[in-house]
Amino acid sequence: MGDTGGRRSQLLRGVLDICLLAVMGEGAAYGYEMTKRLRARGLSIVGEGSIYPLLGRLERDGLVETRRAASNGGPPRKYYSLSPEGERALEAGIGEWQAARDAVDGALGLVKVEVGT
Repeated sequence: MGDTGGRRSQLLRGVLDICLLAVMGEGAAYGYEMTKRLRARGLSIVGEGSIYPLLGRLERDGLVETRRAASNGGPPRKYYSLSPEGERALEAGIGEWQAARDAVDGALGLVKVEVGT
């Protein structure tokens, strides 16, 4: 059935932004910390190299706010947190994900779906 790792990666690309917003919803974090949070939730294929471009886009779109803070023995870290618009986007994204998940579950026969005519 093909490369399941590649398929998983492609599926994740479509929802990684909402996953990042969700882990930021737990509190401000810097990039590596977000990667650890995602991995702790089973998204082990997500690396820092995949999230930094996305964090930049989320910042440009006004969904996250940033601040710099000193770190122990290194350059200051950039911390990301949800903006009010990001909180609304997270809520909407969760609803969209649930609807898509339910539709796919129905198509795969994992749940019984009743369709009105």
